[in-house]
Amino acid sequence: MYALIRTELYKIAKRPRSYIGFVAILLIVFIIEFALFIDGASYIEFIFQQLESFLSIEGKVLNGYLVCFIILQTLIIQMPLLVALVTGDVISGEAANGTLRLLLTRPVSRTEVVMAKYIAGSFYVLLLLLLLGALALGGSLLLFGEGDLIILKSETIIVLKSNDVLWRFYAAFGIAFLSLSVVSSFSLMLSCFTDNSIGPIILTMAVIVIFTIIGSFDLPLFDHIKPFLFTSYMIVWRNMFDQPVDWGIMQTSILILILHIILFLGVSIYYFNRKDIHS
Repeated sequence: MYALIRTELYKIAKRPRSYIGFVAILLIVFIIEFALFIDGASYIEFIFQQLESFLSIEGKVLNGYLVCFIILQTLIIQMPLLVALVTGDVISGEAANGTLRLLLTRPVSRTEVVMAKYIAGSFYVLLLLLLLGALALGGSLLLFGEGDLIILKSETIIVLKSNDVLWRFYAAFGIAFLSLSVVSSFSLMLSCFTDNSIGPIILTMAVIVIFTIIGSFDLPLFDHIKPFLFTSYMIVWRNMFDQPVDWGIMQTSILILILHIILFLGVSIYYFNRKDIHS
């Protein structure tokens, strides 16, 4: 199994598209940090000027924690797409290239093949998040320093002391890993259903975009649909910055994300074990 995982990691590493995600994160984080470093003070002043009439704000509002939070909010849509770009054709791509039958001639079960590809995809997700954490959190703290985190929500203002923020980011990155693992397992499942290498990637991206759009509208009709969309639980990382944290919602959302991973992997293994491999 270890050799199989290592082989799958090698396959991911040798594909040029695997590095698009790293480059995209590097550019996005750099652009946001550079822009906020140049014009961030005036930008923050513009946002908070309406609050100063009834709220006294002291200290350094534009700090590394706020910049990191802004970056994470910005990347909430792009990260699943970057993951799908790599994990969406792990099986269908091999079928299209005619190497899947050769892979199955090795003394490994089809279940092991699916699990090895999922674990390799999860390792890729982990590397993306580690890079994001190093650049967004580490880089922002280095450039802007520490300070209390002030978050504006639709109906409230949340102020978190600087010594109460770091653990929340660690937890948020952990939940983000779980959320992206749902995307990885979903795209893997779609990849089992076809021999077309591009189809599962596009379909995964389309589903995520459609689900995200539905989740962004506060319409009564969509309110009945949202609980059934896995994307509704992928944004729960933001709840880590509530004061206090609603641990009931967090536990429920995390459990639903884990159940989605089990469901998608289960369907993948079931279907792949019964699939006729022609190439």
